[in-house]
Amino acid sequence: MAFKRPESVLIVVRTDTNAVLMMRRSGADGFWQSVTGSLEPGEGASACAVRELEEETGLVAPVRDCHLTSRFVIRESALHRYPPGTVHNTEHLFECVLPAEVAVRLSDEHTEYTWLPPQAAIERAWSETNRDAIRQLTAA
Repeated sequence: MAFKRPESVLIVVRTDTNAVLMMRRSGADGFWQSVTGSLEPGEGASACAVRELEEETGLVAPVRDCHLTSRFVIRESALHRYPPGTVHNTEHLFECVLPAEVAVRLSDEHTEYTWLPPQAAIERAWSETNRDAIRQLTAA
């Protein structure tokens, strides 16, 4: 198995009226998050954002690069997926604004989804970077 690249995207999917898409992660953790994913070798952040949005939701829609990055400590349970000695990940923020809530097609990475008002999405989001991104993009 190849190691994951310690660089990822976070795509906050929201409507014009600020309903925020949140998805429950598969597995024992079962935490809630926005669309996320790691960059593949040779892939840019924008291309990754478009790919991850379609893979995780079935949506083919424009994404906007917010030109913001966060650096965070990779959780201990996931360190084995990265090259030895890697402890931080760099996350690029994107948003996808839709005219209305839509049904999404989940991949096997998630078990359910919901559309929430910004504050409820912030309260449900597992990661601090996800909570901060929702605050920034919805002015919550």
